[in-house]
Amino acid sequence: MHGLYHQPAHLLPLIDALAGHGAVVHAPRLHRGSLAADTSAVQRVVDRCRTKPIIVGHSYGGAVASGVRGAAALIFMAAFVPDVGESCADLGGPDAPVNAWVRPHPAGGTYIPAGVAPDLFYADCSTDATTRAVDLLVPQAPGHGRGTVRAASWRQTTSHYIVCSRDRALSPERQQRLAGRCTSQETIEASHSPYISQPAGIAATIITRGVVR
Repeated sequence: MHGLYHQPAHLLPLIDALAGHGAVVHAPRLHRGSLAADTSAVQRVVDRCRTKPIIVGHSYGGAVASGVRGAAALIFMAAFVPDVGESCADLGGPDAPVNAWVRPHPAGGTYIPAGVAPDLFYADCSTDATTRAVDLLVPQAPGHGRGTVRAASWRQTTSHYIVCSRDRALSPERQQRLAGRCTSQETIEASHSPYISQPAGIAATIITRGVVR
């Protein structure tokens, strides 16, 4: 699942890489008005799967993944891993790097200025990929980041955390603390969006770590 200000189209490099492994990929659009609504939308997709899926959450998508039941495994990528009653805002804290660049949108909600998005989200992506990703960014309706999760599936499900050591949106130090909640973890040299900068490696990790032994 994608993060705040993003949409499923941002995930296309990773989706294509996973398809190369023969995986069937579903990427529901989030930002449906609340964390609870986003979680319900993903739960409906999971419930329709013929076998238990690997659920991948990036950034805010980690909060959605935490609340979904029925996964074979959970993969958190530079993501929030909230416990019951916690929100992304709680875990990110008032000093979260991204907070300095959140601006009110004229139509309501907030947005990230296009001029700072490349450095904030895509510091290690190619110029063409960065341009495409910035063009795809969307305003964020209020409330999602402050929504509290109602379940913490990572407590019962095998989980793996990918820490991004060059992340400028969610600090690597905070990621390390969140990774401690997961079954396993690894650290890669990447900015906030490794699903764009290194999709082949992320896909291989998802396939490998998603196999329940």
